Amino acid sequence: MSPRTIVVAAFAVFVIAAVFLLTAAVPQDPAYHEFSDFRSLLGVANFWNVFSNLPFLIVGAAGLVFLHRYAEQVCVPGAGMAYQVFFVGILLTAFGSSYYHLAPSNETLLWDRLPMTIGFAGLVTIIVAEFVSARAARFLLVPLLIVGFASVEYWAWTEARGVGDLRPYALVQFLPMLMIPVILLTHKPAIGAVRYYWWMLAFYFLAKLLEFFDANIFAFGYIISGHSLKHVAAAMTPTVFLYALIMRHRLFT
Repeated sequence: MSPRTIVVAAFAVFVIAAVFLLTAAVPQDPAYHEFSDFRSLLGVANFWNVFSNLPFLIVGAAGLVFLHRYAEQVCVPGAGMAYQVFFVGILLTAFGSSYYHLAPSNETLLWDRLPMTIGFAGLVTIIVAEFVSARAARFLLVPLLIVGFASVEYWAWTEARGVGDLRPYALVQFLPMLMIPVILLTHKPAIGAVRYYWWMLAFYFLAKLLEFFDANIFAFGYIISGHSLKHVAAAMTPTVFLYALIMRHRLFT
């Protein structure tokens, strides 16, 4: 294991320890389900928050079709499954998020979060394969999927008992977003260009900003909410990645 990889691993351990040692259990805020745009259209409740998930469906399906044809040319050898898992997670997010937004509640939020853990597991494994070690990545995907599923199930289990705890799920979602910049800055890619990953991170953080200013954006003309735009911005993350894979393929043709 290289010194740079040890630094990344130590950083991850430090963040995990800090979260559990320095914070108490974090229950789901009931206000989380109160979105600014609850308009119905064509008989669909919260139409725009539901319909804005369409980009996830499109890019998830497009990514899987592309990998079916060209995986051997664009994926790190031995890590192809991680690329497929990433786009499967994106595809399922379209359904899970749509289902949640039809009737927002803790019960439906479970189905929104589970697909996202699939996408995160795939992405982290891809990053490790392309920047750190393809061999290590081959042993990482399944444990990450298990941890992701367990974090959501743990949150749902604790919420059902009145002692909700989001900390494990928060780590599954946000720890990769802290670790990825560290990896990008300390390692060189074995394949492809690093700039696409920076664009992916940029769209991810833009999505978080749009989510935070949901009501403010909707109040500006009452046309579309920040949360609906958040879905579009978040879908740009896998879109950039798919574009990067297409550019890799062109190098072989």
